[in-house]
Amino acid sequence: MSEDWGPGFFTGLLRELWRQANPPKRSAEEAGFLEAMLAAKAGAPLLDLPCGEGRLALELARRGYSLTGLDANPALLRTAHTHARRGGLACTGRRGDLRTLPGDWVGAFAGAFCMGNSFGTFPPEDSAVFLREVGAVLQPGAHLVLDTDVSAEGLLPELEHRVWEPVGELRVLVENHYDYEESRLDTTYTVLKGARRETRTARHWVLTIGEIRRMLRAAGLEPLAQYGSLECDPFDYGGRRLLLGAEKV
Repeated sequence: MSEDWGPGFFTGLLRELWRQANPPKRSAEEAGFLEAMLAAKAGAPLLDLPCGEGRLALELARRGYSLTGLDANPALLRTAHTHARRGGLACTGRRGDLRTLPGDWVGAFAGAFCMGNSFGTFPPEDSAVFLREVGAVLQPGAHLVLDTDVSAEGLLPELEHRVWEPVGELRVLVENHYDYEESRLDTTYTVLKGARRETRTARHWVLTIGEIRRMLRAAGLEPLAQYGSLECDPFDYGGRRLLLGAEKV
């Protein structure tokens, strides 16, 4: 990821913000969508990239799959490990870089997913490397699901430059700056809770859907369906969320 998304990003109020923005009901809905898109057999090994605190990996493990996750943040991995141990779940995590997946993972997984708007946190050339790495660790016929809110077709038509959003007990100021020369969105998040105030800035590189599909094919992954919601509504121009499936050729 870019340095903005490193281990120091999801701490304090930003970590609390992520939890409140993704309650158990949302995680259950996303896990159900992933089950349908991945179409993996019961007990199959699945890969969560990046896994964070394991909210989706743990939910899928509860449904009988064997989950592995990778993340750069050791604190988030410790939380995921604690929940997995307490629940007796087949869910493990490893610290690492998404652009260099472990060699012993090659051909090991029956499905993989990159949720939580994590795709696009790399420059385009690194996103291509990430997809090639994922292609290498998937079994033939396995599916990948990508989730992004920053496709060019979804983001740019109605980009808001400054907006306040309530998230649970928190208030969040989101300030967006789009760098046209780099095709990059720089976002500053200011989170307020009572007298507490924390600010982080992060980057997403903006790709067209066509670019993403070409990257997938170059990685040996054939694009499948693309949706604009967990209910499988068709993606439309200006629809912010893009959920895209692909199959290992």
